[in-house]
Amino acid sequence: MNDSSWGAPPQAGYWGPSDRGPVQGAAPAGPAYDAPQAQQTRPMPIVPDVPAHGGDQDDDRGAAVPGGPPFRDETPPTTSHRAASQEPQEPMPSAPRPAAAPQKKSAGRDLGAAIGVGVGLGAVILVSLFVVKAVFVGVIAVAVVVGLWELTTRLSERKGIKAPLVPLAVGGAAMVVAGYLRGAEGAWVAMALTALAVLVWRMTDPPEGYLKDVTAGAFAAFYVPFLATFVSMMLAADDGPRRVLTFLILTVVSDTGAYAVGWRFGKRKLAPRISPGKTREGLAGAIAFAMAAGALCMQFLIDDGAWWQGLLLGLAVAASATLGDLGESMIKRDLGIKDMGTLLPGHGGIMDRLDSLLPTAPVVWLLLVLFVGSG
Repeated sequence: MNDSSWGAPPQAGYWGPSDRGPVQGAAPAGPAYDAPQAQQTRPMPIVPDVPAHGGDQDDDRGAAVPGGPPFRDETPPTTSHRAASQEPQEPMPSAPRPAAAPQKKSAGRDLGAAIGVGVGLGAVILVSLFVVKAVFVGVIAVAVVVGLWELTTRLSERKGIKAPLVPLAVGGAAMVVAGYLRGAEGAWVAMALTALAVLVWRMTDPPEGYLKDVTAGAFAAFYVPFLATFVSMMLAADDGPRRVLTFLILTVVSDTGAYAVGWRFGKRKLAPRISPGKTREGLAGAIAFAMAAGALCMQFLIDDGAWWQGLLLGLAVAASATLGDLGESMIKRDLGIKDMGTLLPGHGGIMDRLDSLLPTAPVVWLLLVLFVGSG
């Protein structure tokens, strides 16, 4: 098509006056087009037929797409041309979006189940502690055996370490009883015999992995039953039930203070690579709560005890309980697990409750012996 014919002026004398009307139904082009018709049919811009919902969609099919250029080598119509052919769009709402509600802090466990289990365990401990001492020794022995089973099972599942459970369980229960009957000397002898039994028992299996298995067995014997033996040694004193109760109260109060203060005010991490949930503020709460409880317990529960001794005792308990908790967290991180077991709903396993008690037991036993004697 010759673009020069669009809108060109008429030539003189080409059409007569009677031919000024438009020709109906004709679609002339080129020089044969009449002047009046040419004046009424000015060239209009090509407006693509863009559907109202089309928008700016990515498509590489050129003219085959409504709204695309008529030829591939032409520049696509601008946004203003497209907008001119689209139907009016509804205005976007100008009101700001409501801010998301802040998430509440979560304890990460079923608090109802945890409280119920804790109350039940506390009732069993108190009844056995103040009725017959021997019954409480049995409670300690059962806790030791279950803890050994959890620890050795996790070692076998996660690391392929097969620490022999039978000699550990028998030797662990014997350690607890020996500590109650014969004191520290009996505990050490039972510990040595248990380690020897682990070495001999493991010889019945092939030698592959012998060293790591017996090493893990010796560690388990020391970590669980030997440390628990100091609880039975506290119990052997004349005021043994009150000493054990003081030990339990201070450890629980330390853990509770760390949790409560850390959950509410905790910002600075204590050991993020080991236990990301623990904070320095939580440690301060554990120290404050344990020292206050220690002063009260030494003043009103322990014979010949003084409140200032309780302050020192509470400080030591807060430190040992925190280190014990971190040590257990280190073991679980190495094993790649969250809890040692599932026996206690809301708590995990027995070992998840003994983590702070076990290393605290020798600390409390030693300080009570220094402050008020062995009883």
